[in-house]
Amino acid sequence: MRRRVEAIPALESNYIWMVHDGQHALLVDPGCATAAWAALNAHQLSLVGILLTHHHHDHVGGVSDLLAKHSVPVWGPDDARISPITHTVSEGDSVSIPALELTFQVLETPGHTRSHVVYYNDSFIFAGDTLFSMGCGRLFEGTPAQMLASLDKVAQLNPEAQVCCGHEYTQANGQFALLVDPHNEALKQRMETVNQHRANGEPTLPVPLATELETNPFLRTRDPSIIMAARAHDPDTTNTATEVFATLRTWKDQQP
Repeated sequence: MRRRVEAIPALESNYIWMVHDGQHALLVDPGCATAAWAALNAHQLSLVGILLTHHHHDHVGGVSDLLAKHSVPVWGPDDARISPITHTVSEGDSVSIPALELTFQVLETPGHTRSHVVYYNDSFIFAGDTLFSMGCGRLFEGTPAQMLASLDKVAQLNPEAQVCCGHEYTQANGQFALLVDPHNEALKQRMETVNQHRANGEPTLPVPLATELETNPFLRTRDPSIIMAARAHDPDTTNTATEVFATLRTWKDQQP
């Protein structure tokens, strides 16, 4: 079966992800029902399921309106702040979408929020706000150690899988990554591509995980060049991956 993944722009910077085969569609993090319906109707698709990564309104805000027209299963983490969910998921669970012949595995990825999850298979990684291209989510409810452990899990997935992130933050993240890692040729090439996409009004996502492993400083906290940059920014940083990550995240949070 031939399936396509599409990024549906919504709200200020969000992407609702849609996987479809020309007839059936799965939506991931539909924060805006209007944008989701427009995409479904444009392709004359039947909604067959919804995946939710975390409770933030810009990721779940459209679910109730979508369900008012189509009763479909909704998967999400066990968190009372998310409603409605028909199937709660946790680490190691599988989610099957028979109409699309798709199955996803679940990772628990606390850090951005305490109950964040990521859905993945060999083709797609729906990362929500855990992993962004050349960046990662802010730590609203978790610790640096938790977020680093979550990113380490994602980093072990199929490098050829397409990472589908929750926001179009790539250009700003890349500018920070270049500040941290200015001699990284893969990063420079990635930014050339990103800048061209944005100049054309095109999404910079999805992106192969392999590209992120080469260019994302938050996935490379054990690399000597990233350690050196973190310690140059904050001399109190030790060589441990957790402290390097914490320094990078604080540094990024301070950017205008």
